[in-house]
Amino acid sequence: MELIRPDWPAPSEVQALVSTREGGVSLGPYRSLNLGGHVGDQPAAVVENRRRLLKQALLPREPAWLNQVHGLAVLRLEPCSEAGQSADACWTDAAGVPCAVLSADCLPVLFCSRDGRHVAAAHAGWRGLAQGVLEATVAALPVEPAELLAWLGPAIGPEAFEVGEEVRAAFVAQSAEDAAHFSADGGRWRADLFALARARLRRVGLNAVYGGGICTYSDPTRFFSHRRDGLSGRMVSLIWRQA
Repeated sequence: MELIRPDWPAPSEVQALVSTREGGVSLGPYRSLNLGGHVGDQPAAVVENRRRLLKQALLPREPAWLNQVHGLAVLRLEPCSEAGQSADACWTDAAGVPCAVLSADCLPVLFCSRDGRHVAAAHAGWRGLAQGVLEATVAALPVEPAELLAWLGPAIGPEAFEVGEEVRAAFVAQSAEDAAHFSADGGRWRADLFALARARLRRVGLNAVYGGGICTYSDPTRFFSHRRDGLSGRMVSLIWRQA
C-alpha cells in the first residue's frame, strides 16, 4: 500500500497522509483501494479496504467518515463523533481523532496549527472552492490564519481540468485576480485548482501553503479520477494529532 506523506514543516505530533489506489481488494473501476462507500462498490470490499488502511497507516481509530456534499459546512470532531454527518470539512483539537476527506479529482487540503494543537481537512472541488469552503475551515479554527499551515493534496491538474465560462465567472466575480488562474482553450477554459486555493488562502492571511501539483487525472496507476473514468473509487486525505 502506497501512502503519500505531506512534505511540510508540521510539528512532530501531527500525522498526515493521502492514500493511493493500490493495496485493496476492490475490483473493476474501483480497483483496488477504494475507500468511498457511496460510489457503487461492494460494501464488503470498502469495509476491508478501510480495515487495511487503519492497520497500514497506524490510525488511532476509524475516521468519522463525512457525507460530502460539495458545500462549505465545517464539522468539529470529538472522540464521540459519529460517521455520516454532512460536511465538506472537519477539524479537531482532540488527540487521536482523525480528520478525513475523500476525493477523486477534487482538491483535499490539510491544515494544522504551528503548535500542533489543531488539525483540519477540507474537500474542495470547484464548487466548494468558489463557495468558500477553505475560508470557512480557516474561520472555524480557533487559531489566527498566520499561525496555520496548509498542504494541498492530489487533485486534477491545470492541464486536464477543462471547465466552462460559468466556472471562471464564479471565481472572477469574487476576485479579478483569479482570472490569472484560468487559461483559454478554444471556447473553454482550463482551471488551476492549486493556484485558486493558494490565492483564496492568501487572501484570508494564510501564507504558509505547501504541496500542490500532483495530478490525479494524469496518473491512472496511482490515483482514482472521476473526470477521467466516470465510475471510480475514492482516495482519502487524513490528518490527526498523536496522543
